[in-house]
Amino acid sequence: MRAKNSSSASANRTTAASTLGQTLLGALLAVGVSAPSWADRFNMPVGVTDISRQVYDLHMLIFYICCVIGGGVFGVMIWSMLHHRKSHGVEPATWHESTKVELAWTIIPVFILIGMAVPATKVLVQMYDTGGEDMAIEVRGYQWKWEYKYLDDDRNKAFGFMSNLSTPQDEIQEVTAKGEHYLLEVDEPLRIPVNRKVRFLVTSNDVIHAWWVPDFGIKRDAVPGMMNDLWAIVEEPGIYRGQCTELCGKDHGFMPIVVEAMPEDEYDAWYESRKILAKEQEKLASMNFTHEELMEQGAEVYSKYCASCHQENGKGIPPVFPALDGSAIATGPVDDHIGIILNGKPGSAMQAFSSQLRPDEIGAVTHYERHAWGNNTDDIVQPIDVVNLMNKEG
Repeated sequence: MRAKNSSSASANRTTAASTLGQTLLGALLAVGVSAPSWADRFNMPVGVTDISRQVYDLHMLIFYICCVIGGGVFGVMIWSMLHHRKSHGVEPATWHESTKVELAWTIIPVFILIGMAVPATKVLVQMYDTGGEDMAIEVRGYQWKWEYKYLDDDRNKAFGFMSNLSTPQDEIQEVTAKGEHYLLEVDEPLRIPVNRKVRFLVTSNDVIHAWWVPDFGIKRDAVPGMMNDLWAIVEEPGIYRGQCTELCGKDHGFMPIVVEAMPEDEYDAWYESRKILAKEQEKLASMNFTHEELMEQGAEVYSKYCASCHQENGKGIPPVFPALDGSAIATGPVDDHIGIILNGKPGSAMQAFSSQLRPDEIGAVTHYERHAWGNNTDDIVQPIDVVNLMNKEG
């Protein structure tokens, strides 16, 4: 009986040991599988361009060199502290300097720096080699949005559009749960073809911004009055996201960048259709719209371009962003109202929107502001009113 119980206990212990071993092995395998993805969260991305991969390899090379240097220095320090303790009867050395040691710790770092500088310089030269491009796009920063202009072979504008944050206000105000791409989604992304060299001409219309797409391995400051350039050849179709990385005002964190890399044939078809659409939009300036149509379009334009300062309810954030609800501008002369939208207000946060919005959009948002929140004026603002005022001002 005892032998049977002993045999049973031994079998139980064996089973338990086996189960424990399987559990530990599974845990180790799980850690091994998840470790790279966990580490990737704290490392820079490899990216989808040749430049981004070179930058990543350079980054890892420097990182490993730093690890070797750090391990060597701290290893010697720890070993010295452990083996030269006073409790071991070690007497401190009495010398004050060593020419050989000083030469060594000067010459060795110089060679290390040269070894790092050579590949880094090669990558920098490639990053700034923007010539031989297949196409060019002007990237212009505004508070707090981006404008993209597609340029033809003569560097004339073929068409362009504004790219605005599209994250719903309910997510921003924490009324609803945040989406997967919270603050990294736009109403219209920049579209480029794969396997073509795209040159980006980066500038700003107001303050300093910075255009940065991590997966491309590129970043450049957008400076008013200056035109900086950079380039990319994206090899994989997909959607890539970035942000403005230069503190540019209260909504700096609400200025995302979204780039869609498309197969070449799909991009060519989209490009031609977008040029046709741009020509059709030009015709809108000579059309008349009903009150309902103007209110619908005006609400959309207001939400994109005006609500961040003047608020959805028109109450603003006085004194910096004045209310439009019942304001003298929104209920006063139409030309004054259109004029301040066109030209902005010097010395204030009010931007000039003449270069950001089409005449039909300015007419619609003016009409909306004059009829929303109880501002029930009797007039109807049409695109031709905007065009006439622009022509009058020259």
